[in-house]
Amino acid sequence: MTTAKVTEAAEARVAARGATVGVERVSKTFGSVRALRGVSLSVAPGEFLTITGPSGSGKTTLLSLIGALERPDEGRIEVDGSPVPELHHAIEYRRQVVGFVFQDNQLMPYLTARANVETAMLAAGVPRHERHQRALHLLADVGLAGRADHVPAELSGGERQRVAIARALANHPRLLLADEPTGALDEVDSVRLFAVLDSLRERYGTTLLIVSHDPGVGDRADRTVRLVDGVLAES
Repeated sequence: MTTAKVTEAAEARVAARGATVGVERVSKTFGSVRALRGVSLSVAPGEFLTITGPSGSGKTTLLSLIGALERPDEGRIEVDGSPVPELHHAIEYRRQVVGFVFQDNQLMPYLTARANVETAMLAAGVPRHERHQRALHLLADVGLAGRADHVPAELSGGERQRVAIARALANHPRLLLADEPTGALDEVDSVRLFAVLDSLRERYGTTLLIVSHDPGVGDRADRTVRLVDGVLAES
């Protein structure tokens, strides 16, 4: 087999670890506000998709629907060919399939970086020793091997977001959802953060869906779509 074919085969194996996402004619209304209007979207396994658009256009709502934090009023969402479960049946889905990274990182302030990562594994029943070792390994992956015993107040904004990424990856999700992960970061920390995501996607094949206003994020993505007034357009 030629070098090119070996590379293609390796890339195909990596991509196969990521989840597929299918959104079909999805609508969502909050009171008098129609956040999404018949949105359809397909995401390939291992793809890095950026969702952009003005504030209030429905970007976070779309992530919440895919992550089973909200339910659509109309339409259908499938991940890996199966419907996203109802909210009261979504615990295993959010634990095993999806990882979340929020703009404000939502770390527990009184826990160390390692312990914050370990919290994601508690409900999954991962044994204590394995939790400890996996957390240290993930922190090393995001460049924080030497900061494992520091609490969030002792970390920079970029370091806190990298801890949040390590926590989101703790249960080996096939789909990573991130909402404005660079929103509170300076340019240097933003570059570092996405270098980490690039490396992790290459290593694990995780599908990335990232909401961002940052044009640098779109430059790194395989594809960018734009939401305006709840309507989706390819960029």
